[in-house]
This record gives sequence, structure tokens and C-alpha cells, in this order.
Amino acid sequence: MIDLWFVLIAFLWTGYFVLEGFDFGVGMLAPVVSRSSAEQRQSLETIGPVWDGNEVWLITAVGAMFAAFPAWYAGVFSAFYLPVTLILVGLIVRGVGLEWRGKVRDPRWCDLGIVIGSALPAFLWGAVFADLLFGSALAALAGGAFTLAVCALHGAVFLTLKTTGRVRRRARTVAMTAGAVVIPVAVLALSNLGTLPALAAMAGLAAATALIWRRREGWAFAATAGAIVLTTLAVFIELRARPLPGLTLAEAASGSYTLTMLSWIGLIALPFVLVYQGWTYWVFRKRVRAVPAG
Repeated sequence: MIDLWFVLIAFLWTGYFVLEGFDFGVGMLAPVVSRSSAEQRQSLETIGPVWDGNEVWLITAVGAMFAAFPAWYAGVFSAFYLPVTLILVGLIVRGVGLEWRGKVRDPRWCDLGIVIGSALPAFLWGAVFADLLFGSALAALAGGAFTLAVCALHGAVFLTLKTTGRVRRRARTVAMTAGAVVIPVAVLALSNLGTLPALAAMAGLAAATALIWRRREGWAFAATAGAIVLTTLAVFIELRARPLPGLTLAEAASGSYTLTMLSWIGLIALPFVLVYQGWTYWVFRKRVRAVPAG
């Protein structure tokens, strides 16, 4: 049961990083690929129907950690209280910007909030997990730079997949630039892991850059998503042996009765969440076009 719940928590974090990864990227890049209010709205509408649903993965992952591994949860969120607080502030600011942008006369402050609220969590999640693994400020900076760059690439590829016209062309240019940046950063950040998933993640990022250059947006998005999956797998392989200094996974886990009850709850609830999210993405699968206001 302990291993089952560790795998489930890794799955939930993976889903969060894959889905929120392109949300963060779009939020950071919308002003870069847009030259008018209509284009800015076009960019943000690609994530409009899904961004809040994607955050459910974070809530579920943290809740599962709290219930299944309370000592691990307490240790992580106590040790990284400040960056986690900043992440929450960023998510709140981004949410306010996305919700209020169409309701105010001058949306520039909302756009700034979306950029900051996307970039801050994108950087800090990488810094937190890198510091958790390696315990150094340098590793945290490298991890943060890596996740920031990956989110930018993931978001740019998503924009090429979901938009039309000038925004799509600019997003493709940004994606190729981000790909050139992310590969050396990935080598720096993932070289300490040295596992097969980490090496495969680097290959996936390189493949995504080549695919976007060949205008294969769907395959490029699959490659960036796969690279995030593989990176998260590499991280959780390391955490399986040592979730916190001086703490084993068995010591961090709840009792068998609690884990059994959680398993029944997860067995009932998780399929509904997956089906609902899949249906949402299917409904909003078409490209978004720029429509002038008024």
C-alpha cells in the first residue's frame, strides 16, 4: 500500500506539471506572441476553459501527500514554507488576472499579473524539488531555470497547436528559441540525476525542438509532455529512496487502515476526475482565432 500511494502521488504531480506546464508557458508568453488586444485574448483563450481545472491536480497531489504520508508532507511544506507561499501568491495573482481581464477597462495590470503569476510558480516548483533532492542553492537555481524554460517551451508549442495566424507563427519562433535555451539548461539541471528517464527527458526536449521546426505541432507537444513525464519520474525515483533527510518512505506513511480507506476513495473518485478532464479537453480541442473586441 505504501508503494501504491507513492506511485499515485507521483502520478498526480506528473499530471499537474504536464497540464499546468503549458498554462504557465502561455501565461508568460501571451504578451510576447501578441501585438494587439485581440491577439492577447486569443492567446489566453487557449487556456481559459482548462487552467482552473488543471490546478485540481495540485490540490489532489498535496491532499494525497497529507493523508498518505503526513510526515513527508509536514517536512516538505515546513522546510519550503516561503517558496510554497510565493507559489500560492503567484497562483492567486494569475487567477485574478485571468478572471478580471475581460471585466476592467485597462487590462494591462491583469496581463502583468498573469505573467508574474505564471513565471513565479514555474520557477519555484523546480527550485523546491531540486533543493529537496540535492540540498544546495546552486541546484535550486538550476532546477528553477530548467522548469521555467521547459514551461516556456511547452506553452509555446501549445500555442502553435491551438492558435491561428500571426500568433501561431510567432509562437513557433518562440518555441524554437526556447528549445535552443532549454537543452543546455536541461543538461545542467538533470546531469546530477544521471538516470535513464533523465537522459530520455533531454532527448524529448531536443526532439520537440526539431519537430516544431518541421511544423509537427502535435508531435512536438507530445514530446514536451513526455519530457515532463520523464523528468518527474526521475525525480520521484530519487525521492522513493529518501523523501527527506533521515526519513524513509515507510516512516513517513500513515497506518495500513488509513491507506486502505484512501485506496477505496481514490478508486471511486479518480476515474471520474480523469473522464471529466478528458471530456473538457475534447470539447475545447479546436484552434482559437483572433476576434476583434466589439
